[in-house]
Amino acid sequence: MPQAHEHQTPIEQLIETLDLERLEENLFRGESPQIGWQRVFGGQVIAQALMAAQRTTTADRFVHSLHGYFLLPGDPKVPIIYQVERLRDGGSFTTRRVTGIQHGKAIFAMSASFQLEEPGYEHQATIPDVKRPEDLMSEDEFQKMFLAHAPEPVKKYWGRKRPVEIRPVSLVHYVSNEKLKPEQHIWVRATGEVPDDRHYQAAVLAYLSDMTLLDTSLYPHGTTIFDPSIQAASLDHAMWFHRPSKLDDWLLYTQDSPSSSGARGMTRGQLFTRSGELIASVAQEGLIRKRATE
Repeated sequence: MPQAHEHQTPIEQLIETLDLERLEENLFRGESPQIGWQRVFGGQVIAQALMAAQRTTTADRFVHSLHGYFLLPGDPKVPIIYQVERLRDGGSFTTRRVTGIQHGKAIFAMSASFQLEEPGYEHQATIPDVKRPEDLMSEDEFQKMFLAHAPEPVKKYWGRKRPVEIRPVSLVHYVSNEKLKPEQHIWVRATGEVPDDRHYQAAVLAYLSDMTLLDTSLYPHGTTIFDPSIQAASLDHAMWFHRPSKLDDWLLYTQDSPSSSGARGMTRGQLFTRSGELIASVAQEGLIRKRATE
């Protein structure tokens, strides 16, 4: 089982985690980094399931969409077995279904579709006009300024070295209980080199796409996923890959939550390159349940 070696950077650890072991033709084993997490990060499961599916397709077909459901929390202490079903191999499109299994039970189920590249009509949304990452507080600066008096869950989240750096355009949500519009803009980037391989690049993009989405649905309610009175968990995750990106610079992750109801919050996201190219769209619904009080 991979350990968080001192000589490895967090992004190197992530890339190693994505290098699945092939057990059989359609069967793969993925490990989790042993860094003290109580459950497997959802973005890791999405990324590993995508890698498993990609390893059963031809090299000239690239993912254009995925749709996944989180069924049970993942146990980081044991491997996840990914079983791939080859649903279709067509002239232009390939479809796969992936099931992640632990302790004899399915913890994640995903369908993914791949396509041969071809030309077509082009249009896209416009990148919002927000502050550039160089004009924002770095994670180190944020930690020094705010974490000393922050609640323990916030300290744990921001204090851990991660493979992806986050720079929110606004920090109000993290330092107050003000009720805000259900939207946020976050600059994100890999903290090291991502392989020059579109399959790894897509998997890393899927990994980071699971960050901060659920919290956006709590903005209008003046609370966060760190609030101990909130039970929060991702329920499903959908992603559309529009254009390739080498992930060698900052990306702007714009998010908005159009609805929360029935103890669920729904959030949409768009990922833009610094130059304004829209590379992916995301949608996620999550559990945001108020815990019962005695």
